[in-house]
Amino acid sequence: MNDLDALEAQSIYILREAFNRLDKIAMLWSIGKDSNVMLWLARKAFFGHVPFPVLHVDTHNKIPEMIEFRDRVAKEWNLPLIVGENTEALAAGMGPHKGRVECCTALKTEGLKALLAQHGFTGVIAGIRRDEEGTRAKERVFSPRNQSAEWDFKDQPPEFWDQFKTDFAPGTHLRIHPLLAWSELDVWRYIERENIPMVDLYFAKNGKRYRSLGCAPCTGSVASTASTVAEIIEELETTKISERSGRAQDKESEDAFERLRAGGYM
Repeated sequence: MNDLDALEAQSIYILREAFNRLDKIAMLWSIGKDSNVMLWLARKAFFGHVPFPVLHVDTHNKIPEMIEFRDRVAKEWNLPLIVGENTEALAAGMGPHKGRVECCTALKTEGLKALLAQHGFTGVIAGIRRDEEGTRAKERVFSPRNQSAEWDFKDQPPEFWDQFKTDFAPGTHLRIHPLLAWSELDVWRYIERENIPMVDLYFAKNGKRYRSLGCAPCTGSVASTASTVAEIIEELETTKISERSGRAQDKESEDAFERLRAGGYM
């Protein structure tokens, strides 16, 4: 068993444990590389299909290629896709011009909370990784939230030696993170090994490509000539540029991303 085999086996175990332990779960799908890998792992874990709803929170600001990819893959993989949005905030004209953190909170966090409440989900699976950003490094694989979906990062269960706590008090909402131990390089090496489809935006055109995908007004590309998965892997082995360097909301203030996640951000 090599390192990718070990990561795959652990993620599949976490997905099966979450499905077995929780009454009603769903999986978030941002359409980025991590959540595409997570979907691939879910299909492996459950013998070719995804046995829980796949949620996408539509901010109406996503890069058009992402929405085209979502609709095509959902049809090809027969995914039980549910698309939600914060209709009230969109109707009121919410956008990044009103503040990037405020926009993320209204269109993503509140949109997700409404979707979870509407369908009564007690847990949601998300494709975050510890190496992606400092706040996410504080997360747990089975991460409890209060009834308002808020995260108390100062009071979390220990997960020593990959022993996960899965018994929580009634009413506890859980976020489940099966990719927490993966690195960005692991993700791309796994994409190469499994030939997992990805949005073309990750591959360089005219000397630029996206490292991380989000809403169009707040997501920038980075200088790159990597136009294939093999070239992306080669680039990541030497680059000094951070993965989320193109995400404007992270730069609003020093603790902007921590405040977003504490409030229930995905």
